[in-house]
Amino acid sequence: MVNNIGQLLVQAQAAHDAADWSSLVQDLHQLILANDSKHSEIANPEYLLELALTILEMGDFQQRWDIAKVLNQLGTIAIPSLIAILEDEDADDELRWFAARIVGEYKYPNAIAPLVELLKTSEDEELKAITATALGQMGTLAIPILSELLTEEDTRLLAVRSLSYIRRPEIIAPLLSVVQDAQAAVRAATLEALSSFHDQRVPPILLNALEDVAAHVRGVAVQGLGYRSDLCTELDLVAQLQPRLYDFHIEVCCNAAIALARMGGDAATQHLFTVLISPHTPITLQLEIIRALIWVETLLGLECLQKALNHLNSATLLQEIVTVIGRVQKPELISAASGILLDMVQSQHPATKITSVKSAIALSLGQLGCQEATPLLTDMLTDGDEFVRVHAIAALTKLERHFTDILPC
Repeated sequence: MVNNIGQLLVQAQAAHDAADWSSLVQDLHQLILANDSKHSEIANPEYLLELALTILEMGDFQQRWDIAKVLNQLGTIAIPSLIAILEDEDADDELRWFAARIVGEYKYPNAIAPLVELLKTSEDEELKAITATALGQMGTLAIPILSELLTEEDTRLLAVRSLSYIRRPEIIAPLLSVVQDAQAAVRAATLEALSSFHDQRVPPILLNALEDVAAHVRGVAVQGLGYRSDLCTELDLVAQLQPRLYDFHIEVCCNAAIALARMGGDAATQHLFTVLISPHTPITLQLEIIRALIWVETLLGLECLQKALNHLNSATLLQEIVTVIGRVQKPELISAASGILLDMVQSQHPATKITSVKSAIALSLGQLGCQEATPLLTDMLTDGDEFVRVHAIAALTKLERHFTDILPC
């Protein structure tokens, strides 16, 4: 093993002298592995650090990415050199980006100050973003100084993002100080961070943000409340979220559909159905509502989708309804879901004349394991459309496997 390490060191020096950074990266990785297999501590760490730093400074992006793993394994010996790179205003932004990324993984307190300074002074957005991430990785040690950065307009957003990486209750109080910030991006990032905490101070703030002038902020508030179904009755969240189905911004509407599905219950389902069949509803939102009505996982949700088949004319929407019905997993709903699809074919529903819908019916019946559909699917094998025939074959194959799986041993 000693001879092997010695040979690798010779190879590494030769690759260094030839500026063959790719080979040097490989040699250093092998040296780390060889040391780890023999020693509790890495031999020649200063020399290995010198070689690794050369690649970090001279290599291309991929070589820098690869050598970062070596620098992580070398431990805290690399920190002073990495901090020096952070503080070097003449160093290129990509080099400082890698230095910030590596330092963040060390969680070394002495790196906080240079990271903060870089966050304040850099004009490169990607560099500022990785610096914010690195500060967040420092954990509770960074909270006091990040809280100070919240008071400065230029660093407030990045400070919020840094704090959001620290999943500790201690960040709630600092974040509460900027929930009404003039910058919509700050408000949105703050609400997103606060939404991960089940703290009694957060829901009232999210409810208030449902009326924010910025669509992105409203959307984040809807998403945050969507994860608090435990407060559905107490805060009457269905009634609070329902108006956002009619928001001026389509993404907020879609978020509201998902949130209402998470709330569940008949009231939420009825609100979703009303918007789904409205002739004024954009198709993007209709698609989201169709999926939401399946996520509710109730018989009423299925019944609403069945009714929608008679209200909607879009082939895209009809196909989506059939497709999501095939995704029902609750055992007590599978029979009802299969019945809807069988009834479509047996009643010669107009949608069955659409090839894409007919193909989707075949696939969904297979996914539901509907053995009663075997004759129908067999008839589809002679359909004039190739896609229908292919999907019928796939469905019959799935049914055969399903039947085999449930046979007693």
